[in-house]
Amino acid sequence: MRNVFFVGDELVAGHGDPKALGWAGRVVARTLPVGPDLRFHTLAVPGETTGELASRWDDEALRRRGAEDDGSGPDYVLFAIGRHDVSRGVSPTMTRLHLANTLDRASALGMNAMVVGPPPIAVEDRRALAEYAALCEEAAARRDVPYVDMYGPLVRHDQWATDMDTGGGALPLQAGYGLMAWLVLHSQWHSWLGLPEQD
Repeated sequence: MRNVFFVGDELVAGHGDPKALGWAGRVVARTLPVGPDLRFHTLAVPGETTGELASRWDDEALRRRGAEDDGSGPDYVLFAIGRHDVSRGVSPTMTRLHLANTLDRASALGMNAMVVGPPPIAVEDRRALAEYAALCEEAAARRDVPYVDMYGPLVRHDQWATDMDTGGGALPLQAGYGLMAWLVLHSQWHSWLGLPEQD
């Protein structure tokens, strides 16, 4: 079995989704038929910054690797970067440092990493969030790690905007999580996991 870890905030946990799946659950449901040897773990902490994520993810992931690691292949870790560096005033310099440390730690542990950037959350300043998303993409590119842009495709997407408005601007609902899952599934997701591409 190979482990796949989803590390992030409340969006990874699917908060606000009436189906209680979130985008990660939808992605897993579509992936298991072609990746039955994968074991998925959701490591979510609502409201956390990149610094808080960097300080805790590896311990949580290693606990779940456990004695059952059979050496059948590398583990995978997807870092879903939330908006909270913006909402809590973390400087771009510190965000860059935290992301670099996080990705370097994954590499040192022999894990294949992927970064999913923050989506456009209505309650946050749009310009600040766009700059933050660009910073996340840059950090992934510097480490040659696959990156999924959530901000660009969703910032002017009517269905996303409607979903966010309905949910009060802080969390997507069912349609929004479905859009996020689609973006992940139509990125490098399957090739990253060494699986055949799906339609």
